[in-house]
Amino acid sequence: MKKILTLITGAMLLSSCAVLQNLDSTRVLSSLVTATQAVTLTDADVQGYVGQYIQQLDAKSEVCSSTSQYTTRLMKLVKGLDSVDGTPLNFKVYKNNEVNAFACADGSVRVYTGIMDAMSDDELLGVIGHEIGHVALKHHKKEMKQALLTAAAMEGIASTGQVAAVLTDSQLGALGQTILNAQYSKKQESQADDYGYEFLKAAGKNPWAMAMSFEKLQALSEGTSAQSTAVTKLFSSHPDTATRIKRMTEKATAEGYKRPTK
Repeated sequence: MKKILTLITGAMLLSSCAVLQNLDSTRVLSSLVTATQAVTLTDADVQGYVGQYIQQLDAKSEVCSSTSQYTTRLMKLVKGLDSVDGTPLNFKVYKNNEVNAFACADGSVRVYTGIMDAMSDDELLGVIGHEIGHVALKHHKKEMKQALLTAAAMEGIASTGQVAAVLTDSQLGALGQTILNAQYSKKQESQADDYGYEFLKAAGKNPWAMAMSFEKLQALSEGTSAQSTAVTKLFSSHPDTATRIKRMTEKATAEGYKRPTK
């Protein structure tokens, strides 16, 4: 709250000097409104912002058709998975060789063909469960608040008419990118791992697939291909992969599950 008050105070001081500094008062006011949104942000607000961004992202991406083998496979995997904590889920596959998948606060789950090619059904389902875990545990809400505060600060800079003003021209896109590239804490990642583990169990799957998906990602990251570089970048902010593998392995073993032979 102190940080927000400082931002608002700063914007007020800037607007009082508008004549001397040639400030755009509309942008200054916008920064105040954005900062206020960050304070009062509701789950519905988060879903609304992210939903708008996902619409843009879907339009820019190559989305596999409903008859694609990838879409058919994904929909079979998630059959019956309609919502999480009251938020309707919707699934699409992006035709993209990157090893990636993500879920957003509006219930959008997007899976890349690259990760579908690399993983078995159960491993893929574990990764999807992990991503949905971030949504169910509302890890995105904190990130969105921070994104709005950052956007407000950007508006303050933009009001001076400097080159930095271009940073706010696609504010919605910037907010969406912040959510999609969210840097979660180790605790949050571990919580999402546990959610994915239980997600597999609830689906009647062997939760060993959680550890095996991490093993596969670790192996991919150790290569020298462009795909390996992408995987390394994707998981650079996550807890140590070896530690995650160990946690999931010990958990499955303690609960009496046997590692699949394939």
